[in-house]
Amino acid sequence: MKSRLFYVIGGSGSGKDSLMCYARKRLSNNPNVAFAHRYITRPANICGENHIALSHEEFEARRTIGLFSMHWQSHCHSYGIGIEIDYWLSKGMNVVVNGSREYLNNARQKYSGLLPVHIVVSSDALRARLLARGRENHAEVDARIDRHLQFIGQLPGDCIEIKNNDSLADAGEQFIRAILKKSRRKTCA
Repeated sequence: MKSRLFYVIGGSGSGKDSLMCYARKRLSNNPNVAFAHRYITRPANICGENHIALSHEEFEARRTIGLFSMHWQSHCHSYGIGIEIDYWLSKGMNVVVNGSREYLNNARQKYSGLLPVHIVVSSDALRARLLARGRENHAEVDARIDRHLQFIGQLPGDCIEIKNNDSLADAGEQFIRAILKKSRRKTCA
């Protein structure tokens, strides 16, 4: 049976990285689910995401020779998903990637079995998280929230929604259940 690509999206501060880390740990003994790293032109010590940090030159060199299955630009950084996911999918593994809301339509064109997973968080919780991390001022946080609200109305109907307003464990278990239920190959928890 063909595998499935889970494409995780959500606004900055929605908890994508925390949920993916939680699910990766809980599913580490499951040989049918793989979590891909992103390649980003951002130092690894800035955020909680477990990504591969590349210089702009390294990123462009890899992009030029075709080492990314998907790539995009956002907030002055380049983001890429490596071609290793194509191999994993061809071997029947279900793959989870941290995607981009703006790149979703491009990703769907390339991966017909793609299933978007939207991490949903209330505007109040999002505002509190963004202010607490201290990377943006109030005006920048407000702009992120406006962008978040605009995008919600454009989501496709087949999107899985994971509510992440409360505890990480609650949202994490909901995320894991969705992955296991929607996987196209028998998986074990």
